Amino acid sequence: MNGTSASGAEKAATLLISLGPEVSAAVLKELREAEVEQITMEISSTDRVGTDERQAVIAEAHQLAVARRFISSGGFEYAHQMLREAFGEERAQVVMDRLAENLRPEPLAFLRSTDSSLLASIIENEPPQAIGLILAHLPATKAFDVLRRLPTATQVEVATRIATLEQTHTDVVMTIDAVLRRQMSSLMTSERSSAGGLKQLVEILGNADRTGERALLEAMDQQNPELAEAIRNEMFVFENIGDLDDHALQRLLRQLDSKDLVVALRSATELMRERIFQNLSARAAQALREDMEASQPVRQKQIDEAQERVVAIARQLDEAGEISIRQGAEDALI
Repeated sequence: MNGTSASGAEKAATLLISLGPEVSAAVLKELREAEVEQITMEISSTDRVGTDERQAVIAEAHQLAVARRFISSGGFEYAHQMLREAFGEERAQVVMDRLAENLRPEPLAFLRSTDSSLLASIIENEPPQAIGLILAHLPATKAFDVLRRLPTATQVEVATRIATLEQTHTDVVMTIDAVLRRQMSSLMTSERSSAGGLKQLVEILGNADRTGERALLEAMDQQNPELAEAIRNEMFVFENIGDLDDHALQRLLRQLDSKDLVVALRSATELMRERIFQNLSARAAQALREDMEASQPVRQKQIDEAQERVVAIARQLDEAGEISIRQGAEDALI
């Protein structure tokens, strides 16, 4: 490796080799997956690092660290002045140029924290080439999550574009970055007035796991019992299974895995258990009682997961129109 023309990955590999395995491992934990792969590949292909090479890389890393400290203390100009006094004008300019490059925001990086559904809705009408370019700048799991939310025909075309994507000029990527920032800013402004409210909270809780849902409602019982009751009246939770009419409950029970039902009922009230038994045939009810008596102790997490599966099936049947989990004069969700 030529020290005067080494890439960033090569320099990073040299630095980590010099720091030793323990410190290097801690550094790698702070990097993105793609960076870790690139650097470890460089490390594995490096046979030896010369003394001059090592010293040059360590010196550069030290200078960049000093520059960052000066910037945080007094800003860019202050850092430049301090570096001139410490290392001379020529080296100070090199360090500041390198630091400016490192501090420049990575194109499209802000999309990593953007909701996948929102991002898919924003880009779905863009040309496949542009969508492919956007997804190529996201972590693989995030890119797939966005891709699967696009129309099927678009998915195929975008996947093809990604596979054949070549190097793209930085100006093009930065233009896309700016456009998406404006679109998202405009969207958030236009939707701000309608955000929030009980229905949105219920929707959020409906996507939470059983443990999180129950913990929040129990805490709210202590601080705001009226709101907790309002939430329960608006959402369908496991405890509402016993409130279904006989037809709906029988249809749901036919759809459930008996093993899930046995585990889910471990924390149910006696009243709810009797409601379940009453809507099973005598033979099925007896079998369920025997399975429950013979079952081994399970962790609360397993009970929560089984209850989540029961509720998910109830909601699926409701969406398919096979049962109704709504009742009352105002057709409120129980």
